[in-house]
Amino acid sequence: MKKIIILVLILAVIGAVAWKFTSSNKGVTDNDKEDAAQDELKVPTSQTVKVSDKLSEYKNDELGFSVKYPTTWERGEAANNVTFSVITDSTKEKNTIGNLQAKIDILSSKCAFPPVTTVKERDVLKVGDLSFNMISIANTVQGRNYFSRMYSLQKDSICYFFTFTSVVLSPTSKGFVGADAQAVGARNTMLVDTTDAQFKDMIKSFKFVVGPAGQDETKVSPKK
Repeated sequence: MKKIIILVLILAVIGAVAWKFTSSNKGVTDNDKEDAAQDELKVPTSQTVKVSDKLSEYKNDELGFSVKYPTTWERGEAANNVTFSVITDSTKEKNTIGNLQAKIDILSSKCAFPPVTTVKERDVLKVGDLSFNMISIANTVQGRNYFSRMYSLQKDSICYFFTFTSVVLSPTSKGFVGADAQAVGARNTMLVDTTDAQFKDMIKSFKFVVGPAGQDETKVSPKK
């Protein structure tokens, strides 16, 4: 009789352990399924797709726009802007470019160009039904040539602000003289002009986009 009681107790313990193990595994499985379901709901706010050998398209559902840009440009993102940097190889093709950069800022305000004393150009770029106001400015400080071209587009209370900036160092400041300095200067001008034209093409490719609709918050079950 004593042996039977001991055997019953052992079986009861084994059963309790097995039940706990099974329940624990079931809980993990349920959590995993819920996490997987949540992951399926996560939609990337931005993406880049290569559309040709030379062009890529950047699309941001949250900021509400898409643009096409040269694939060789390096892209960086922040909460309310995206930056495209143009990398130049000064050793392979001699130049004294300090910086070539395009930037798109999304501002919750009325569009306004920065206060400047001298405006090089002022114009309006028409792209379909959209009108982009444009100014460009240029100056030289301590042997560095600065150039900026800015476009702005207002939609309701949101300002889309586009800026192309170039900084070019004087060839002589880098030791180039005579014919070499002239060749490097011509190369600098070509790189800036080419990038400026590509920037304008990027503006022309601008489109408003509407991201996928969010979930009805009254129908979303709280995560346990």
